[in-house]
Amino acid sequence: MDQIIDIATDGRHLSRERGFVKVSEQGQEIGRTPLDQIAGVIVHAHGTTWSTSLLTELADRGAPVVLCGSNHAPRSVLMPLEGHHAQGGRLRAQWQAKSPLMKQAWKQVVAANVAMQAAALDSVGQPPAPLRMMIRNITSGDGTNVEARAARHYWPRMMGDAFRRDTDGPGVNALLNYGYTVLRAATARAVVAAGLHPSIGLHPSIGLHHSNRGNAFALADDLMEPFRPLVDCAVRRLAAENGTEVDSAAKQALARLIAVDLPIDDAMSPVSVAVTRLATSLGQSFESGELSLVLPKPPDALTLAGLGA
Repeated sequence: MDQIIDIATDGRHLSRERGFVKVSEQGQEIGRTPLDQIAGVIVHAHGTTWSTSLLTELADRGAPVVLCGSNHAPRSVLMPLEGHHAQGGRLRAQWQAKSPLMKQAWKQVVAANVAMQAAALDSVGQPPAPLRMMIRNITSGDGTNVEARAARHYWPRMMGDAFRRDTDGPGVNALLNYGYTVLRAATARAVVAAGLHPSIGLHPSIGLHHSNRGNAFALADDLMEPFRPLVDCAVRRLAAENGTEVDSAAKQALARLIAVDLPIDDAMSPVSVAVTRLATSLGQSFESGELSLVLPKPPDALTLAGLGA
């Protein structure tokens, strides 16, 4: 199973040894993990060092190294230059994708996100019907901005009337930052592995959807949308039961989200596989010119309610 490695203690050194990532402190080994099991490395600590050979091995496996600020949001992501064996063709197809296909892809992603938000509200005893009705109004490219309207309905019911999403904020916002960082790492890895360019979002005609041109991971941010409510459910439970500190237990609970099983095509797949299938299906859609996205469906209410435990 894919694993997220989190480095939160100052002064650690990361190196490669016989197929493992080795973590050392003052020359003494304190832990190791097989390279082939690593989905990403997240670094928060000061004074962290690593060997070049380790970074190249992680790149060969498509595992990103995410450098975070004090608010647990990513500041930099190290990714491989090469991904899928047919990367050249995929990139050309991505660059040349027609606007209608991109807009239809975004419509489907928004619909999957709102459906997951509705299921998340249902799992915490809030009525899901208003969000499910909004799905019917999503147009090509989400020209009516249902995503934003759904978010305004969703957040106060998920986190309370006083909550405001602020990436620079402490408490619940910091927990959300960390959970989204885990998702972003897994999705960025899937995007590159699918032979796609992570900076080309789903709205080429009007600029990148999620941010300005400086967002090097716009496509990853787009494709992770349907999975964000999983983080929200986990954070709500963590905050209620253990407080809002981004401690080791909270990080472990949020990192485990990439192993949560989701319904996809009448089968169950963990999140780490689901994002890979979504990115691959998008790459194939670019090449064929026919949209056929593999999107997750919401899990049952018991699964959502148990996230973060």
